[in-house]
Amino acid sequence: MSTKRLLAGAAALLLAVSSAGAAEPDLTARLKLLVEAYPESLSGVKGNTLLFKDGGPPLEIDDGKAKDHPAALAAGDVEDSLRQIYPTGACERKPEVDFDPGRIRSDALMMRLYGASAKAVGAELVPVKWFGETLRVTKRQGAAAALEKVREALAAKPELKRYLSPSAGVFNWRKVSGAKNMSVHSFGAAIDLNTKFADYWVWSGGKPGRVPTYANKYPLEIVEIFEQHGFVWGGRWYHYDTMHFEYRPELIAIAKAAGASACR
Repeated sequence: MSTKRLLAGAAALLLAVSSAGAAEPDLTARLKLLVEAYPESLSGVKGNTLLFKDGGPPLEIDDGKAKDHPAALAAGDVEDSLRQIYPTGACERKPEVDFDPGRIRSDALMMRLYGASAKAVGAELVPVKWFGETLRVTKRQGAAAALEKVREALAAKPELKRYLSPSAGVFNWRKVSGAKNMSVHSFGAAIDLNTKFADYWVWSGGKPGRVPTYANKYPLEIVEIFEQHGFVWGGRWYHYDTMHFEYRPELIAIAKAAGASACR
């Protein structure tokens, strides 16, 4: 069903019941949470478009194209980016094939939120202290402030420092390795932790749709703290990237609304 049809009726339900019997926010509700997650830039939804506070052109939500998983990764629209519900909590849960909540993104939306070029993004980067390092993180959308809160919470647990530093970096204007879509590192809104403990599906010899199982080496206490402040973890993905966290507060808000727990 297209976004236009979902948004058309004033009597549309806020919640849709999933096949598993759990209440999940429908697209209307997910879009509302998306707008609330980025109050700096988003002002609302009108028909099949997102509206922006800067008065710029509206952004199409659903392009109407049916996409398989690789196509959604390569050229996802806003609706595609909200389709899979991210599960939170200090538990591991083996993801199903192609379950990559957060890995599908709308490059057009990310560029409107953070900047459409390395120069534009770079102008919004601010220093954030990180366990003996200084990282360059975007101040847009509250990302730098959120990472500072993560740091403060983690600093109270010195036994975790060896997993956190040295960081493998934040800002790096580039596409996802071997893919067509932009990395969230391009927008200064993602951080990689100490690679000594990392596992990445490509490093493990995986191919799209055929990925070896990994053994996570990062304490789930770290994951839970990041999630509490709006970051999603690449270790939740079928195409996993366990050192990777990216600021996606809309996905955390949707997870909470859906009651999506990795511990159930």
